[in-house]
Amino acid sequence: MKRLRGLLLLCLCLPVLAEEKTATPEPPAAPTLSDINELRAVPLYEEYELIEWINANRHLQQVRDRDHCQLVQDIEARAEVLRLPAYQFLWGDMLAWGVCVPQQSRRGLGMIWQAAEQGLPAALEQLGRYYYQGTLVQQNRERAAPLMQEAASLGLEKAQFTWARWLLEGAGSPLDYPQAYLWLKQMVQADKLQHREAQRLSAALAARMPAHKVRELNHRLLF
Repeated sequence: MKRLRGLLLLCLCLPVLAEEKTATPEPPAAPTLSDINELRAVPLYEEYELIEWINANRHLQQVRDRDHCQLVQDIEARAEVLRLPAYQFLWGDMLAWGVCVPQQSRRGLGMIWQAAEQGLPAALEQLGRYYYQGTLVQQNRERAAPLMQEAASLGLEKAQFTWARWLLEGAGSPLDYPQAYLWLKQMVQADKLQHREAQRLSAALAARMPAHKVRELNHRLLF
């Protein structure tokens, strides 16, 4: 009789145990490396947008006035952790001038230098301009010249204009005139003021070179 009662209790418990077993949720799968990389690859801003804002000097306005300083942590992570040069420049400029964050000019310039070392033309141009004018740093025009020339060689038109002006003010050497002349003559400018400025600067450089050299350069023009 006792044995029969035990078997009966066992039969009654088995469905409950089975139900408890099936009700236990499966643990979530750990994220794979590809999942992590995909998350990291999602940009805060599209990179081409950010570079356009930087080149037009609208990047700080975008962060402060349009996004109302809500994206500071994301920008910092992409600059400090992922080391994306456009974000390094943006974060560095925010720190240098105290935009959305407490001002830390030394740290900000260090971040802009990191972007320049990765070849970001805007970072090279800004550092060159700062050293030439003595903005935030001690004026050092010898250090400024190669920075601006490098930015110009990377195709940044703003730097090409500035480099030509500096040459006419005595920076560089006459050996730098031909390349600066070619950059100006090959610009395609829809802006009338910029177009006239390129003409003025290229004519001033041409006046400092022998006529035969100018003719030779004009034969090399692609446009």
